[in-house]
Amino acid sequence: MEDIRLKDPQLYFKACHDSRGLVRNLFWSDGISQLDYRLFGDVITFDATYKKNKYSCPLVIFSGVNHHNQTIVFAAALIVDETTDTYIWLLRQLMFAMKGKTPTSIITDGAMAIRNAVRDVFPEVRHRLCAWHLIRNATSNVENPSFTSKFKKIMLGDYEIPVFKRKWVQLIEEFGLEDKPWVINMYEEKHTTTSRCEGLYSVVARYVGSRYDLTSFVEHFQRCVAHLRFKEFNADYESTHGVPVMQTCIELLERYVAELYTHEIFLLFRPFLSKARSMRVLNIENNDDCIKYIVCKHGRPDFMWTVDFHQEEMIFMCTCLRMESFGIPSEYIVKVLVDRDICEIPRSLVLDRWTKKVKSALNDPSGFTRDAVVISRQSALMEFSKQLAAVAAKVPERYEETHDLIMGLYSSYKAADEGTNQPQSGVAKSSNPYVHQSGVGSGQASRKKRKCCSVCQIEGYKKTTCPWQKDIDNNVIEDEANGSDDSNVYPEPTAELDNDN
Repeated sequence: MEDIRLKDPQLYFKACHDSRGLVRNLFWSDGISQLDYRLFGDVITFDATYKKNKYSCPLVIFSGVNHHNQTIVFAAALIVDETTDTYIWLLRQLMFAMKGKTPTSIITDGAMAIRNAVRDVFPEVRHRLCAWHLIRNATSNVENPSFTSKFKKIMLGDYEIPVFKRKWVQLIEEFGLEDKPWVINMYEEKHTTTSRCEGLYSVVARYVGSRYDLTSFVEHFQRCVAHLRFKEFNADYESTHGVPVMQTCIELLERYVAELYTHEIFLLFRPFLSKARSMRVLNIENNDDCIKYIVCKHGRPDFMWTVDFHQEEMIFMCTCLRMESFGIPSEYIVKVLVDRDICEIPRSLVLDRWTKKVKSALNDPSGFTRDAVVISRQSALMEFSKQLAAVAAKVPERYEETHDLIMGLYSSYKAADEGTNQPQSGVAKSSNPYVHQSGVGSGQASRKKRKCCSVCQIEGYKKTTCPWQKDIDNNVIEDEANGSDDSNVYPEPTAELDNDN
């Protein structure tokens, strides 16, 4: 930890020792994680389900979601027991590292020790149970795959309250579970469930094996975090430079959303624009303070949603609560926007954490933000360089070309920083750092432009034949182990509310 702090002065770590001087608990959070918490610490997950290290000590990870809907790590800890006192110690360390900023919501598993600790340290914070754990518990408690599938659908479905209650009763009667304690308890706690399915632990399990001692374990975990940041670096570039093709008939609104949200969030929101076309307004009620829109899907007037529109404040509220849950407007609200010929998303419906400009809002006179961003970029470039070196070193021509490109860029940037004339390196500069310049530095004639690979952005390859694909599969963490889906914070909304298909 002291060695890491030499490179990252903002690193915070704290060790707790027993009477013999042995480490019992170790908590740490680096500078980039603290910066991420300032931006995206409104909702955090807190869990301790991974015990695969050499000492079988639980690994606790405090994580969240960035503006690209990717998992990010705020802090981590290794502990020797799972008691309420230990978890209280961890939560207090988190608050100290994050300068006292408390989250809006915290997501945990159902362990009573964690619940008690959250209640003690965060009495005012919304506490939710992770759906991923609940689905796993449904499998172990009922042991019927058909029940688990239907339980998951009802739990994550986009249902009005009366519809949910009816479907729950039907499910319990179908499987004869009226008297099963676990099922009864789940219904009592239905208000505490969230749809965020956390797959980070299975990712760590794949990357950080059980053979490592404490020091190596921490080092490998930090490399895992660096890979996650590398993915964010690429997503930042794609959102900044990529322009999606408009696909819906609501082009003005779609174009506004494409410029507002990051690329990944835009792709999550665009289906709502398409679904709004199949919605229709059944009735409009004008009251003194708001206008009520009764919206249903075309041909399904028996399932309705109410959208309240406060015209003076430009506030929209829908009974589906999608905006309150996910932070993006539902197709029912979009229908009202279209009905009123509104071509921009009102400010009340924009959650800054999903926008492209969220990072630009930071302005820290202490320099902490600037230093953390530089460290983040440096870490991402180092990860990219490792993968580039692994491929380029295999072929002499690739090595020479890569060497010339890197040294040419280095000389150019160094000269610019020192205020001297740029050296004539003979290396052509590309506006896109991911695009390979054919024939540069090798004396080859330029060739006819070919399509670029979707993986490496190099001409002449496609995804199935890309030489990078194997290295990326082996080196970049993919969040797909054990059936966990960490790539999508949103469950697929259930539009056909009464159709199990």
